[in-house]
Amino acid sequence: MTITGIGVDIENISRFRETPFESNELFYRKIFTDEEIFYCLIKSDPYPHFAARFSAKEAFVKALKINNGSKMIDYKSVKIIKEGSQPFIEFKNSRYLVSLSHDEDKSIAFVVIQ
Repeated sequence: MTITGIGVDIENISRFRETPFESNELFYRKIFTDEEIFYCLIKSDPYPHFAARFSAKEAFVKALKINNGSKMIDYKSVKIIKEGSQPFIEFKNSRYLVSLSHDEDKSIAFVVIQ
């Protein structure tokens, strides 16, 4: 397999914490699927999970741009899903490798397109 794109993104979790879901629902619904929102909101602190998923979407777009120039993508079409403990990105009926992590104040994602 040949790697055709890589992407990484880091985000401040405070960006999401300072934009609470309850008073900014439209913002979240523009970026995240219903399933992603549900996953994050069932956590005691949803904002690291929102930030990590946003990081994954950004990293994926960066990886894809290596392949496709500067094509714009609807973030809701980039779906972060989990099978067991492994996250994947699902986009146009294909799956891509992603690694997500977060700590107290940062989230990071790394994407590989093969």
